[in-house]
Amino acid sequence: MDGEGMLGETSSGTQLENWIEEQDRLKKKLIAYDDFPWKLSSSVELPQGSEMLRYVGGVDMSFAKEDPSVACACLVVLELRSLRVVHHDFSLLHLHVPYVPGFLAFREAPVLLKLLQKMKDDQHPFYPQVLMVDGNGILHPRGFGLACHLGVLAHLPAIGVGKNLHHVDGLNQSEVRRSFQLKESQDEQVITLVGNSGSTWGVGFRPTLNSLKPIYISIGHRISLDSAVKIAKITCKYRVPEPIRQADIRSRAYLQKHQRRLLKELGPQD
Repeated sequence: MDGEGMLGETSSGTQLENWIEEQDRLKKKLIAYDDFPWKLSSSVELPQGSEMLRYVGGVDMSFAKEDPSVACACLVVLELRSLRVVHHDFSLLHLHVPYVPGFLAFREAPVLLKLLQKMKDDQHPFYPQVLMVDGNGILHPRGFGLACHLGVLAHLPAIGVGKNLHHVDGLNQSEVRRSFQLKESQDEQVITLVGNSGSTWGVGFRPTLNSLKPIYISIGHRISLDSAVKIAKITCKYRVPEPIRQADIRSRAYLQKHQRRLLKELGPQD
């Protein structure tokens, strides 16, 4: 993520304590199993009237190079069968909360939640049944990443999709990549990430067998790891699942088009 800013010395202790307390409170509400009414499409005949998974959301944020506090948040919704974008929305804003490692959600979640709430308030027919997040779920130093934070507060099934592996419970990104390269693992798409404690934190996943860079899938909220991996497989045309890839492409394009106006409105920053 962009930005290395930390909280000011006078407020950092109190603010971090508040964030830790809030994370711990929300973590108690985390559901790490399938808790949704819809079914994933399958060859098995489903009961009449069963709700199918049709709409998958994706969220991402892009940041201005000139000023990393200027950002564009994007929410997209794709129709699962065609992977066609059926809805997108943006929020261009000036972030006042700095990026602090381990507490990304307090910087990004509020604006992403507003985009989801706007869809809900409008009773939008394409409101996502599951949300894919450019950020980790339980595969996080405190076991509660951005995908968990968003899932719990929006009460949505959520999947964490990380492009890099943080050091969690002894897990190591270079070792995971090496495991994929081993002869006996060359045909593997998924490697389960089991930490030193014996806990399963997520999976390393490569959509294509010739890909050397896996992505890291973990539970966000109201979904099992197995279901999260199935949805990742269905939605991957390239390295990154299409809902997140489209949110990334569109947020960067929107920011590029409109950032000058916002930077001009902000004026010189101290």
